[in-house]
Amino acid sequence: MTTVESTRLIELTDSIRERVRRGESQARTAELVEDALSPFLSEPGLLREDQRRGDSSRYVQHVLHVEPDGGFSVVALVWLPGQETPVHDHVAWCVTGVYEGTETEQRYELRDADSHLVPVQEVTNERGSVCGFAPPGDIHLVRNSGTAKAISIHVYGADIGSLGTSVRRHYDLPVLS
Repeated sequence: MTTVESTRLIELTDSIRERVRRGESQARTAELVEDALSPFLSEPGLLREDQRRGDSSRYVQHVLHVEPDGGFSVVALVWLPGQETPVHDHVAWCVTGVYEGTETEQRYELRDADSHLVPVQEVTNERGSVCGFAPPGDIHLVRNSGTAKAISIHVYGADIGSLGTSVRRHYDLPVLS
């Protein structure tokens, strides 16, 4: 028997697949996938209860779908208050939609022959907001700066099943303003 969750997730991945197969640039693909993801962020049954669980020691990644040809992956990230990523960038385009709660993203640029980072923009993403980006220029840190759990749906232009992560590099550089 097909559940509501699996039916909606299948619809989401079908919509993403159609856009990814157009063969556009990474930046344009991210824009197209933003449009595909947006309507699903208000679907209360998109995630099963086990896919909504966090962990008090770190944010949790629940893999929802990996495209058989490795063209994209869909994951749910669950963040408890105060949890954050290291400063990082990605191996491919990425689209993020906030499903529950609020996330804060600090974006950075490398400066002076890659000797330090400069914060360039802080964005607060509320439930239902969608943003996408493609390398280069995708250096950021994401955190739950709220007081409640946050859940976001991430679509990566990479095979998370094989790679385990979409992160290309962590940046342990001084941050200067």
